[in-house]
Amino acid sequence: MFSSINFFLSFFNGTASYTASGKASFYADRMQGHRTSSGERYDKTLFTAAHATLPFNTKVQVTNLKNGKSVVVKINDRMARSRHHVIDVSRAAAVELGMVRDGTATVRLTEVKEEQPEQQELPVVVSKAAPVLKSKR
Repeated sequence: MFSSINFFLSFFNGTASYTASGKASFYADRMQGHRTSSGERYDKTLFTAAHATLPFNTKVQVTNLKNGKSVVVKINDRMARSRHHVIDVSRAAAVELGMVRDGTATVRLTEVKEEQPEQQELPVVVSKAAPVLKSKR
């Protein structure tokens, strides 16, 4: 229980990134064009995936533990929580991972954190305005 609370708190503090291991499967070709839970249409040529809990648009590196191949996918769909599978990837991702023939693969998931741009410094003053002279009348 303590470890789940610790993960929960560190997740919201931004100090931990998500990692998991388990089985991956991939979408059937008949899903092409169907709406995903995020509202996007499934495109088997894009690197996307379904996950039970990760927020939409989260980037995850999926590594096939059998052959070492990996790919970064964007979470854009939901899947039912499962003891057997941790992620469903698109066909394009499955091809890159080398798992199409077997249908599933044992994988490691690692969240990919986007690089946060550094805060912009205050702008440099290029020139000072000339003082305004009052005309004599």
